[in-house]
Amino acid sequence: MSTTPTVDVHAHVLLPQVEAAVAGHPGLAEARALDARRNGPEALAVNGPMVRDRIPRLTDATARLAAMDAAGVDIQLVSPSPSHYHYWADEQLAEKVCRLANEATAAHCSAAPDRLHGLGLVPLQHPTLAVDVLQHALSQGLLGVEISSHAPGRELSDPAYEPFWSHAEETGALLFLHPFGCTLDARLDRWYLSNTVGQPTENAVALSHLIFSGVLDRHPGLKIIAAHGGGYLPTHIGRSDHAWRARPDARRGCAREPSSYLRQLHFDSLVHDPYVLRELIRVAGPGRVLLGSDFPFDMGTEDPLGALRAARLPDADFHAVRGGNAIALLRKD
Repeated sequence: MSTTPTVDVHAHVLLPQVEAAVAGHPGLAEARALDARRNGPEALAVNGPMVRDRIPRLTDATARLAAMDAAGVDIQLVSPSPSHYHYWADEQLAEKVCRLANEATAAHCSAAPDRLHGLGLVPLQHPTLAVDVLQHALSQGLLGVEISSHAPGRELSDPAYEPFWSHAEETGALLFLHPFGCTLDARLDRWYLSNTVGQPTENAVALSHLIFSGVLDRHPGLKIIAAHGGGYLPTHIGRSDHAWRARPDARRGCAREPSSYLRQLHFDSLVHDPYVLRELIRVAGPGRVLLGSDFPFDMGTEDPLGALRAARLPDADFHAVRGGNAIALLRKD
């Protein structure tokens, strides 16, 4: 039996300090109105009670640790709830929000430093601040930061992010790519399509921007973990490869077939289907997939190990995904 710890890389924390900092700002009301349009009234009616029921596990380290024990998880990589991005904020407020998030996440994890490791935030909407705020996160003892699939008016392929990618590569910072919201907007405002279709779409778009623009050629040492198994991209990567081979406009930005870059990335295992998980492991490689639960939200799983066992992986691959890959990635060199 493997003695490697079981590591969940997709777990969230709610930070009241962040919400207090943005309270009353006009941009917050506008952002909430946009969120309401994108999700629709039925989803919002469910979301409120769902989150309230989970507040103890989202804010209290003791409750978190008890839930981890019940699930057989030894270590969590804890990231702020994506609702804390607040990419609408101006430079001054955005920097304050991210520094508060970094400090509060570090404080939460300090309750059990051998079991809880943290990620902070950077103001993706203000690229000129991103390097300094990433460094602030690292100075708090965090392992990196969580980012969304884009910021207003900027894709991850935007040249303005080059200093950020460079600093993340140089420092070995982890970058957890976790979308919040979907630009398909009200087309997805029923049946929770904003999440079930929107999140995998945003993952696929964001990763495609990183691949096709050459970001991963210029920064091969980036440590990126894509939430939700990378969305639709890994299981439909053949279409990207075909475009790269067939069309000069698709081939212009990156040096190799898009599928080859999947083995430079990391992905969590949260795909909700054992066959999809097996395919993700096939295309990305067994060393590139990490256990993820989306703790403790309802679109996650309370039994990440059970979901992993359902894929019926070879023993070595099972233990790599269960924790071996994450232990290697989280290690501070």
